[in-house]
Amino acid sequence: QVQLVESGGGLVQPGGSLRLSCAASGSIFRIYDMGWYRQAPGKQRELVATITGGGSTNYADSVKGRFTISRDSAKNTVYLQMNSLKPEETSVYYCKADGRGPYFYSDINTYWGQGTQVTVSS
Repeated sequence: QVQLVESGGGLVQPGGSLRLSCAASGSIFRIYDMGWYRQAPGKQRELVATITGGGSTNYADSVKGRFTISRDSAKNTVYLQMNSLKPEETSVYYCKADGRGPYFYSDINTYWGQGTQVTVSS
């Protein structure tokens, strides 16, 4: 089993910055794609950014140029640097990872973190 633990959320003023982290732990053979999603109250969960094992990135149009996703594969950790935050980006941010474990022949499963609250408000 793989566990994902997010950190770094909090309250920030409009135009401010936050850096989220998500660390995968447990019975891991390998972590493949990792990503960040968010869900605001009353809305569906939406993709924010993803990063492959090889480092290729993909962003929602709404965050391009302001958010940066990165990873430290040695630590099975993914980061999301968020700049110029807007009030409408207030959401619970979730980490997602596709991983295989504990053996090389284990199935690849998708795992989600419990989420971290980001509130953008003055």
